[in-house]
Amino acid sequence: MQELTKQMQRDIVLIDELLSENSEKGYIEFKHNNEKSEMIGKLCSALSNTARIEEKDFAYVIWGIEDGTKKVIGTTFNPDNKTQGNQVFIMWLSQMLTPRITFTFRKVKHPKGNLVLLEIPATHTTPVEFNRIAYVRIGSATPRLSDYPEHYQKLINSLRSFNWEKAIAKSFIISDEVLKLIDYPSYFKLTNQNLPTNKKGILEKLSADNLITKDVGGHWNITNLGAILFAENLDNFDTGLSRKGIRFVAYDGDNRAAIVKQRIDGKRGYANAFSGVVAYINNLLPINERIGSTQRSPQLIFPEIAIRETIANALIHQDMTISGTGPLIELFNTRLEVTNPGKSLVQTDRMIDLPPRSRNESLASLMRRMGMCEEQGTGLDKVILSIEMNQLPPPKFQEMSDSMRVILFAPRSFADMTVSERTRACYQHSIMKYLDGKKMKNSTLCERFGIDKKNAAQASIVIKKALDNKIIKPADPEHPRGGYEPIWA
Repeated sequence: MQELTKQMQRDIVLIDELLSENSEKGYIEFKHNNEKSEMIGKLCSALSNTARIEEKDFAYVIWGIEDGTKKVIGTTFNPDNKTQGNQVFIMWLSQMLTPRITFTFRKVKHPKGNLVLLEIPATHTTPVEFNRIAYVRIGSATPRLSDYPEHYQKLINSLRSFNWEKAIAKSFIISDEVLKLIDYPSYFKLTNQNLPTNKKGILEKLSADNLITKDVGGHWNITNLGAILFAENLDNFDTGLSRKGIRFVAYDGDNRAAIVKQRIDGKRGYANAFSGVVAYINNLLPINERIGSTQRSPQLIFPEIAIRETIANALIHQDMTISGTGPLIELFNTRLEVTNPGKSLVQTDRMIDLPPRSRNESLASLMRRMGMCEEQGTGLDKVILSIEMNQLPPPKFQEMSDSMRVILFAPRSFADMTVSERTRACYQHSIMKYLDGKKMKNSTLCERFGIDKKNAAQASIVIKKALDNKIIKPADPEHPRGGYEPIWA
């Protein structure tokens, strides 16, 4: 009941601010009692598209307002009782819009009369269509978007620059609620800033990093960026965010049918959860000796830098717009799998050498500032380097229908590696040498695998297989002993 009262308060303040706008806005529409279904459907499409063009998070239709004077006169429109054909109107409207958008009708008991507020989120994927036609708002008209190519281009440009991190996770809260929901001491500690002595200074700093923004009536919003990084509890936000917490599962075996030994469904923002989950995994890992011809020394079966950077990459590069799922870490007896929603924006066979393309630049930037991951473009290099130094099987980058998975493997000798693993390791080794301005040779591959020099022919077999698979090539065809490089070099 308290939350409903709070929502009502915000709606009244919001409506008053929208009514106070001096000029006509393309994302706001006033109606008295006009409740024609087709009209509402076209407005949902047009206003959602126009809100994105004008870089607004939401568009609004308000019933009970005299259009010309903006006078509150009340309305008899009741969306809950409205039907279209044999269907409930709201269900019909949802089905007629593509892509589906989470619009909401709310009855508002304004001091001057009963109103109905329709809140329409700005599109963030493709133009919103009603009955397979996209519309846009031009003055007081609602024409087809296709008839206005300049507006279509503006929309496409706006969609390209849409930033999930800036979207609102929680709105219309007072400053004390911000400080309750957000772990602000961790923010100042991790970013090496002194904690301000007053509330105003804290809020200014949080706002400067786009963790919060100002809302109507002197209230605040918490952005998705602020929530996903510093939430005390993600369950305090909507389900779309609560499912983005870091999940960890440890199995007593090598497949998902095995008994689950440990399970964590992360509820805190990444800033605190990240270090905690890395330390937790390290504490679970057994200690092994390095395998190979180099000096043996006790170590974790997965290098800590490989674990850290693999998890950090999953957090940074995930597609936040895919609902109902988030980063998942699974520990088996002989491997660690890290899965994130969204396909890789870079070809899986070029992930090591090509510059990363992050979907979440603000998240990535803040995580680097806080020392949670390496500088841009060096994270996977560090992963591969640590794997090679420890002569482990090569990691596998696996793209699935709507997710990306990185698999780290526990120690195995060269003899126990599969042919495909040896070939993949050869390719990755050639990339690391290429990035270092050098060439892969038989001798460097022997060192990478821990092969004794007297058995160098084993490395030659791997190189030949990689050549046959056309993933490496001689650096100088005239001088094959000069070394090898990736096929794309």
